[in-house]
Amino acid sequence: MPYKPKKPCAYHGCPELTHERFCDKHRQQAAREYNRYTRDGDSKKFYNSEAWRRLAKRQLRLAPLCAECMRAGRVQPAEIADHIKPIREGGARLDGENLQSLCMACHNCKHG
Repeated sequence: MPYKPKKPCAYHGCPELTHERFCDKHRQQAAREYNRYTRDGDSKKFYNSEAWRRLAKRQLRLAPLCAECMRAGRVQPAEIADHIKPIREGGARLDGENLQSLCMACHNCKHG
């Protein structure tokens, strides 16, 4: 299946073309800036905890393909362990049953 045309990286001043929001060079930097300036302290503490990192790594090891892409008939490697029911809506933080593996594109679509 053909890809959509590439678009410019969303990082200010970057001319690189990419299928994602940010190019490979700026993806990690944008995530770091989001965590530092946008995410609230409680969430920051949780997502940086050793317990979450272990659980997220385990989720990606058990389900290495994106769940949303598989439902749509595509095969895409997963990059993020995502809570099915968000924590702020009462989802369990460290429950493996409340996690799904998603690619970056599906995760960004889900969280707008």
